[in-house]
Amino acid sequence: MLIIRNLTKQHGSKLLLKDVSLALRPGEVLGLAERVGSGVGTLLDVLAGRDYPDSGSISLDGRRLEWPFRPHDLRIGIIYEEPKLVESLDIPGNIFLGNEQSLTGPASWFRIVSPYKAHDEAARLLDALNLYFPSLTAKPSSLSTEQKQLVAIARVAAGFPRLIIIENPGRSLSLPYQEQLLQLMKMWQERGCMIILCSTNLDHLFAAADRIAVLRDGRLISDTPTDRTSREEIVAAVVGTADHQQITPVIWALDSFYQARKKAEMLHYNQQMLKRDLAKQDSLNKQLLKQLSLQVEALDKANVALQDAQRRLLTEREQERKHLARELHDQLIQDLLSLSYELEDLENTVEAPPKVTARIPGMREHIRRMIDDLRRICGNLRPPTIDSLGLDGALKSYVANWSEQTGIAVELNLDPNVGRLPEKIELSIFRIVQEGLSNIRKHANASHVVVSVTRTSPRMLKMTITDNGEGLREDFDLGGLGRMGHFGLLGVTERVALMGGRIDLGNQPGGGLQIQVEIPHSRRKPAGVASLGAGR
Repeated sequence: MLIIRNLTKQHGSKLLLKDVSLALRPGEVLGLAERVGSGVGTLLDVLAGRDYPDSGSISLDGRRLEWPFRPHDLRIGIIYEEPKLVESLDIPGNIFLGNEQSLTGPASWFRIVSPYKAHDEAARLLDALNLYFPSLTAKPSSLSTEQKQLVAIARVAAGFPRLIIIENPGRSLSLPYQEQLLQLMKMWQERGCMIILCSTNLDHLFAAADRIAVLRDGRLISDTPTDRTSREEIVAAVVGTADHQQITPVIWALDSFYQARKKAEMLHYNQQMLKRDLAKQDSLNKQLLKQLSLQVEALDKANVALQDAQRRLLTEREQERKHLARELHDQLIQDLLSLSYELEDLENTVEAPPKVTARIPGMREHIRRMIDDLRRICGNLRPPTIDSLGLDGALKSYVANWSEQTGIAVELNLDPNVGRLPEKIELSIFRIVQEGLSNIRKHANASHVVVSVTRTSPRMLKMTITDNGEGLREDFDLGGLGRMGHFGLLGVTERVALMGGRIDLGNQPGGGLQIQVEIPHSRRKPAGVASLGAGR
């Protein structure tokens, strides 16, 4: 219990306190209505040990106070109007300044505080008090006045005081934190703390105080339970008049001031919350962009690896085709030709039975058809003329044979400026034409095809395959061709992509499909392009 008896303080000829007597029980909140020069500041200085009275006494829990004293030693917590922090300490250091035993334990001989534990305990305490700081490592010089006041409030809460003195919280705290402090006062009150609230805001006094006392000119004018007084009586005691005609304008002015300040503080608070939310959102966006960048980078690496694997696969497939074509041509076809020659010799032998010689022409004809089929297969596996005559000769030979077999007329336009190209490029162009014509034969129902290869620039080739067939359906989906088992056009697009080219598929106004391909190339042997095989 706090008991103040006949407290008097005089400075020179000026009387600051005159026979002030007050009492405060555990769990009680005393509100002091303040006016400049009223003596409230002097009373708070005496209670804080910063000043001493000329006469009178103060007892706290039966112990008479002797000046000077340290408030912390008597479990007195003070929240000053202007917060006082140590500039060399961070936020946890200021919160637990003088309260180190709460971090080390009361039985610890050495008050050695772990900075990590102080940081964690400060974060836990601030979270419990619903107080927010962007960073706990900040020093007071970088904090606003409101943030410094929040640190002072947290320091009082960490000390578990018996008596708490709060000086004008509305002058340094925004409206939301003022309301938060009122909630903390209720919590402290429930714990049995005695609280003295000094404020010029009547709303705070009537909301939190059990009693409201008024000091004017150093004298205690009134000390009344809150539910037995009114705003008019408190204002009359503060201004020193009982004339309601004078009191009413004062109350109106105070109400207007408080309402305007409340709105201004609310706008300021909303602005701060918006800035904080925007900062959090910006930080979140940066994290998302970073994660997205990492995922895109990983996808790019995977895509490059897949392209390299596909190039190797096509290269190996082309090598297998070349090897198989040579085996068929050099071994099987030669064997069949030898067999045909032996049959011819047998046919011309006089000793051969007539029944045998009669069957020999049919057998030789069947062998010739087998040889033709094998040569066509070899040509599809590896065009025999591309190595010796280049792309021009290979395309002319293939197109002529294809037209003869299918009955579809083909017009081949080759730019003479194309010249010889690297084997990889020539083979890729040949495979694209091969796949395009095969697709026309299977699906286009066309009667005429135009194939063109032109050089559009020193480093760019353009190839078009145009037919007069049915064209693409309106619901055509290139990605769905693989699911349907059609890999011709899909293989062409993949091959063009691997060469760094561009492909365009589109129906012609008069009907039919046009495949247009642009391929970058160099007359010199490119170092980074692998040999490409058939993709059908």
